[in-house]
Amino acid sequence: MIAKENRHQAALDRYLAQHPELAEEIAALSEPEQRQQIEWAFEDAAGERGLQAWEYALELIAESPEALAVMRLETHREVAEALGMSWEEYCQFNDVQGHA
Repeated sequence: MIAKENRHQAALDRYLAQHPELAEEIAALSEPEQRQQIEWAFEDAAGERGLQAWEYALELIAESPEALAVMRLETHREVAEALGMSWEEYCQFNDVQGHA
């Protein structure tokens, strides 16, 4: 499994690999501008799928449906903790299933 701190970049890399036409379109831009264009395209693609960018990132990097479920729950737990909510309250409020 990809380390948490590397997940977003790994997802962007996979997204770009799946969209070589984007790489061609932005080739003449500076590196910071390329990164921004990739990020925007990635966020748009997530939105088109009805997903948050973090959810789409996990889908791109998950090695299996089970790994995806684990990473989703892990992320939800982190959000609940950051919000100061109990896990049970967070799950009920956000309709999170499969909590362990």
